[in-house]
This record gives sequence, structure tokens and C-alpha cells, in this order.
Amino acid sequence: MLFFTRWKAAAILLFALVVCLFAVPNFIPERIVKTWPDWAQRHIVLGLDLQGGSSILLQVDTNEVRKGQLQAIYEDVLRVLREAKIPFTGRAIKGNSVEVHITRDSDIDAALSKLRELSQPMTGILASTGQRTLDVSNNGNTITLTPSDPAVIERVRQAVDQSIEIIQRRVNGLGLVEPTIQRQGTDRILVQVPGLKDPKELLDILGKTAKLDFRMVDLTMTPQQAEQAHPLDSEILPGEEGQPYLVEKRVLVSGADLTDAQPSFDPQNGQPVVTFRFNSSGARKFADVTTHNVGKPFAIVLDNKVISAPVIQTPITGGSGQITGNFTVQSANDLAVLLRAGALPAPLTVVEQRTVGPGLGQDSINAGEHAAYVGAAMVVIFMLATYGLFGLFANIAVAVNVAMIFGVLSLLGATLTLPGIAGIVLTVGIAVDSNVLIYERIREEVRAGRSAINAIDAGFSRALATILDSNITTFIAAAVLFYIGTGTVRGFAVTLGVGILTTLFTAFTLTRLIVAYWVRLYRPRVVPI
Repeated sequence: MLFFTRWKAAAILLFALVVCLFAVPNFIPERIVKTWPDWAQRHIVLGLDLQGGSSILLQVDTNEVRKGQLQAIYEDVLRVLREAKIPFTGRAIKGNSVEVHITRDSDIDAALSKLRELSQPMTGILASTGQRTLDVSNNGNTITLTPSDPAVIERVRQAVDQSIEIIQRRVNGLGLVEPTIQRQGTDRILVQVPGLKDPKELLDILGKTAKLDFRMVDLTMTPQQAEQAHPLDSEILPGEEGQPYLVEKRVLVSGADLTDAQPSFDPQNGQPVVTFRFNSSGARKFADVTTHNVGKPFAIVLDNKVISAPVIQTPITGGSGQITGNFTVQSANDLAVLLRAGALPAPLTVVEQRTVGPGLGQDSINAGEHAAYVGAAMVVIFMLATYGLFGLFANIAVAVNVAMIFGVLSLLGATLTLPGIAGIVLTVGIAVDSNVLIYERIREEVRAGRSAINAIDAGFSRALATILDSNITTFIAAAVLFYIGTGTVRGFAVTLGVGILTTLFTAFTLTRLIVAYWVRLYRPRVVPI
């Protein structure tokens, strides 16, 4: 255990040095670090509790989720009955159900059979045996389709998951670093952005649903006439400047078919515009629509508002186009970010908004530093007083261990929070504990009558299993905290897990290497513990 070849000793020292060097940017002024190569600029990002920032609690509008679910059922009913060629006199959304009236009595059984195909078995932990997504029943010629409670809950869960992904893309599109986005409860999302002092721009981006679609303008009547006639397949939507448009409800191409959106400038007048590009399916549908509707206006609808209604001059077959409107450079960029990120499945409302000032963060840093310094000083003194020269070796290894923790966290670009600092302090104790186990084992071997060198060698080799067992169990606990926990709990788990790995490295390579060279140099007859 005490023999090291030159290349092995060099590899251990080089590895420790390289990892420690990654921690250097955290202690160098930012203006100097920015002049370094990109790969050398990695550093630890301070969390919300250390550097301040904004915390926003959002809630998914479950009523809108339910309405969307009912609207989808409403459209499916129309499709199924038309494909089956079953006549009906009307369909409507009433309360939490969709109702359809079948014209002929002889078609009731066939209609029930076809509509029940829309009901699928529920899967997952929320489902009980025999539970389905829809309850389909009839009262005479009227058939009612009602989403089951588990189906509604599952749809809300999916909406929250989808919203988290979209919020992540939107925040990243703004160039904000290390946001924390996580679910709270069944329908709430917590967004924390360290370093963001004014959350207004973020709120503007997060508050927009960004549901984009392309529809035809209904020219059969004016919006004023539609207010009296109430057409079933069209609706009145406001325009950018307040003028109303009568727009068909049928969506020809949706924003889900977009693959990219970028802010740009119109080459004819220099005004800001947003260019977009469709995927192959969207390009095909867009080409088909523009080919068959030359000379007619179509509406570009964003969040139920017509932002542009140009007349189709020629078929657009290239799969790309541009959105014009009264954009500023900033609003064009914001719209491009929203379209690239995708539409939220339901509107989000701000439940709580907090701004954490840098003063509170600095107090946390000072408190964490004070605790770390006091804890480290007590450990150093204890080890020196208890184990003498070997205590010095352990203190050197622990110092390198802490530097390696910062290096690994910097390499990962991890976010350091106050619980993360606590994890580092705890790691110092774990690292010292590994050395204590080794040294106490050496003492036992000396008492058993072994020579100094044999006792040292046996102490390292026989303490290995105990140290591995204790550290592996702690690492498992850290892994569980990371996968189950959220926010600052995960920060604690990351620093603890990284600290355990570096502790195992320093205890069985660095400390052993230092002791091995000391033994080779002095050939001791007595163990100085």
C-alpha cells in the first residue's frame, strides 16, 4: 500500500492539480477571467440566497386546461360523426361536458359505439381498475361525453410538465443563467433567477401564452353582422390596433409546426419583423393553404389576437415567411423567443413575486464563510493536537480536498447555495473522519506489536473497507436527496456527493502518497501519532 511508482505518483499529483486549477476563476476578478479562453472561464454560480435575484411563483390556469380538453373532445365528436356519416343537429359544450344531439333514433347505438372509441383506458398511478378517460352516456337522442376526474388531473399534470419545459426554453432564450424551475404542488411552478434584479421583462415573457396559428379571414359577413348572426364556425377577434376581424375557427397551420423564429428587418421599409420557418409537415400545409386561397386574406393569430392579416399574393411553397406588425426591435425579439420556445398549454398567473436583495445574499455568504472558517480551524487544531505530524498530513489532504470540490463544482457549472456551503463544511468532517479511521487502525496495529512501517501499511489497507462502506452509504443518501429533493436540497446533495468522491480520492491516494514518501525518506522506527 505504501509503494508508488513515479508515473503513478505523478499522475495523482497532476490530477489533483488540474482539478484544483478549475477552482481558480472563482477567486479572480471577473474582468480578468473574461480575457481567458472560454474553457477556462468556468466558475461556480451563486444561488438566489447568496447573490440575490427574483423568485416568481406561477399557477397554471386549470380552468383553461379543462376548456382545452373539452374543446378537443368537441372537435373529435365532429370528426367521428362525420366519418361515420351519422347526422346530428347540433353539439355544444355545457358545463364540464360535451353534448351532441343525434338526428335519427336508429343511429343512437352506432353513434354511442363510435363515440365510446374516444374513451381510452387510464394508465398510471392515478388510474383505478376499469377507469377510462371519458364517461359516455345518453339521454334519449342526446349523447353526453364527460372527462373523468383522473383524466382531468392527468391533463393538468401534463400541462404543468409542458409549461416547465417551455419556461426553461424561454428563460434560456433571454440569456439568463442558472434559473431554478420546479413544480410546486399540482398546478404551480416556482421560477428563481439569481442575479435578476428587475423581473419585469421576465414576467412579460412568462405571462404570454404565445399560442400562434394561421387561419382564414371569414369574408361571408362583416364583424358587425357576425355580432348579430353568431356564426358557428367563425369568431370575432381583436386586431393590433383594436379593429375587429371575423376569423374562421378552423386552424390551418399551428405554431407547433414552427421550427425556428428570428427577429429581422423588412428589406423594403426597414421595419422590425419576425421571420419564421416551418417543419416539413407545416410547410406542406402552408403551401396548400396559400395555393388554394390566392387573393384572400389570412390571419396570423397570437393569443387570440390578430397581429397581421395580409392578403395571399402568391403561393408560399418555401416553408418560410415573416410576420409584420407594429414591432419594435425589442418586441420582435421577444416574440421570436416566445415562438421558438413554443406555446404554453394554458395561461400562467403570478401568485407570488419576491426580489431578494444582494444585501441579504451577502449576509448569507458572510455567515457561511464564518461557519466554514471556524469549522475548518477547529478541525485543523484537533488533528494536530491528536495526531501530530500525521495530523498535518491529514490537514494538507483536507485542504486539497476542499479545493478539488470547488474545482469539480466549477467544472460542472453548479449553483452554490447556502445549504451547499453546509455540504462542503460537512464534507470536511467526513474527510477528516476517513483519516481518523486510518490513524486509529495504525495505532491498533502498533499495539499489536507490528513495526512502524508494517503498522502504517496495514492501517491503510485494513481501513479501506470500513471507509468505503461509510462513504458509499452517505453517497447513496446524497443521490436520493438529489433525485427526490428540489431547489437548495439538491444543491446540498451535489456538494455532499462531490465531496465524498474527492474524499475517497484524497484519503487513499494523496494522504497515502504523502505518508509513503515520508516513510521512504525517514525510515521511522516509531509511528509519530
